[in-house]
Amino acid sequence: MKKLVLISGTMGIGKSTITKIISDQTENSVYLDGDWCWMMNPFIVNDENKAMVTSNIQFLLNSFIENSMIKTIFFCWVMDEQAIVDTLLNGIHQENIKIVHISLIASEKKLSEHIIKDIDAGKRTHEDLKNSIERLHKYEQLNSTKLDISNLTIPSIAYRLKQIVSLY
Repeated sequence: MKKLVLISGTMGIGKSTITKIISDQTENSVYLDGDWCWMMNPFIVNDENKAMVTSNIQFLLNSFIENSMIKTIFFCWVMDEQAIVDTLLNGIHQENIKIVHISLIASEKKLSEHIIKDIDAGKRTHEDLKNSIERLHKYEQLNSTKLDISNLTIPSIAYRLKQIVSLY
């Protein structure tokens, strides 16, 4: 049975980094990042763009679900509300697929450390830090397995994620 692994978490928590690592370590897998569908200039969040991005993500997920070579699909995105997850899942083919949803969580201190490194590298802003910390609590309410990364190294996060996925 195929697996669709959803990895959610607030901005800057390390979703893309970890998802890429575990996909690279998993045969017959693919790594998709929901942010790729939002890379528009100007970046505008409105109903039209949300619907388009959701439709594009569903198309990509369905394409890989239907591909006979792919056994595991790793998809990461912010997904800070259950309604976002439910909308995505309502538009995909769920026959013969196991869905695993894991939310990365962390202490405010650890999240701040991650994002400050990105700020120093010119990848994020102090506004991003504020917004990410404000959203952190939302992941506790999702119907997902929580993985607190506060005291874990990147290799140990990848190891634990793979352990969780293997349980399904």
